[in-house]
Amino acid sequence: MKIIVGLGNPGKNYSDTRHNVGYLVLDNFLGDVKWKSKFNAEYYEDNINGEKVLFVKPLTYMNLSGDAVVQFVKYYDIDLSDILVIQDDLDLEFGTYKIKTNSSDGGHNGIKSIINRLGSKDFARLKVGISNNKEIDTKDYVLGSFSKGDLDKFKNMQETFNKIIKCFVKDGIDRTMNIYNTKK
Repeated sequence: MKIIVGLGNPGKNYSDTRHNVGYLVLDNFLGDVKWKSKFNAEYYEDNINGEKVLFVKPLTYMNLSGDAVVQFVKYYDIDLSDILVIQDDLDLEFGTYKIKTNSSDGGHNGIKSIINRLGSKDFARLKVGISNNKEIDTKDYVLGSFSKGDLDKFKNMQETFNKIIKCFVKDGIDRTMNIYNTKK
């Protein structure tokens, strides 16, 4: 069983913000599905290539994401190598991404919470670049909405994100990094 976690903040006022790219990737990947609730999160269960997959959107707000994630991991007895977390990344240029495993939180409070609650940083991450505007307070920037042009560009990247998710489920993190972390 695999678990794909999309990080974000619940509520309509956060729906198209930079900090919600994890939610956006999952929503675009799954389309119009009926989410269920458990462990202070929305989740959807699917089967991809014979593998059971849980898609999870914590409803704890970003800084407490680990509270929801750890409950799913324990309840379903999921190995750390079977976790992929989709997050925004200020240090990556908008329109880029990087897949990593066993790395620090990089200042991302959602990742920090997950590392603290799991007691390990040894899980995979799809880091989606949102750039950084040093002229705007970081909190205001990440909670700011995408421009129409940026949202369109982000949606154009979804096909690649879909392939990354499917590859992770089928082949694991090492193969996924080997294929999708190559320089364009």
